[in-house]
Amino acid sequence: MSTGVTVRVPAKVNVQLAVGAARPDGFHDLANVFLAVGLYDEVTVTPSPGGPRVTCEGPDAGQVPLDGTNLAARAARALAARRGLTPDVHLHIVKDIPVAGGMAGGSADGAGALLACDALWGTGASRAELLDICAELGSDVPFALVGGAALGTGRGEKLRTLDVGGAFHWVFATAARGLSTPAVFREFDRLTEGTAVPEPVASQPLLDALAKGDPDALAAAVSNDLQPAALSLFPELADTLAAGRAAGALTALVSGSGPTTAFLARDAESAARVARALTASGTCRTARAAVAPAAGATVVRTTAG
Repeated sequence: MSTGVTVRVPAKVNVQLAVGAARPDGFHDLANVFLAVGLYDEVTVTPSPGGPRVTCEGPDAGQVPLDGTNLAARAARALAARRGLTPDVHLHIVKDIPVAGGMAGGSADGAGALLACDALWGTGASRAELLDICAELGSDVPFALVGGAALGTGRGEKLRTLDVGGAFHWVFATAARGLSTPAVFREFDRLTEGTAVPEPVASQPLLDALAKGDPDALAAAVSNDLQPAALSLFPELADTLAAGRAAGALTALVSGSGPTTAFLARDAESAARVARALTASGTCRTARAAVAPAAGATVVRTTAG
């Protein structure tokens, strides 16, 4: 029997985020092309009476909620409820994904905790059941479980796996403060009020670029309908985007709801150069290179009792 399970789970970048008009339930239909990138959180689950209990370490760990709203705690409770178990676990999160940065760090922790609890408790849940629980937890959680590349439709939770023909080199610049995803969507609604918002549709040139592993074609096709809203709430991000472009990035965009900004480079050497220039520019807090696609949530350590 396991007494501890550690799961590694990746961040994501949205290479396309097409956003439809607000639905009656307050969500938006999306055409959301996810790409998992090699920045990871680790979630370790161990038995603990009176759980779920959450602790966290790493950059900006102080911003992570440690109460029942944390997606890792919610994931443990959701799986336990389905199996008639008591969620008596300690969930320890080691953060390396930017917090409130538009890279789905909280969603990653939810997916990681779910997979770790499944392994710890030996529930034997199918991938379909785990994905169903992920969808209940949040729109980005299913992709964190799956990884790789996928098209998310509905509110982003309905996934279709996509082919990727090679590695893509990215640089991610973190900002001095976070942005609330609900606030960015509200700003999107405000900015588009009175206009006809088109139905979100995946870009075929973008899907083709991913399948070919062609960074130039991908750079020409990326888009993010939330970027104007993020820039409206956080205008300084425009300086970061400009600094990355000036350093030779093939393209620059806000990652998801922001405020992390993403820069596509031609190769590893170019990515390192862009990261150095962004760090020196004074327009961001940190800049780090990472490669995509990355594997989804994966058990990396198990402690036997």
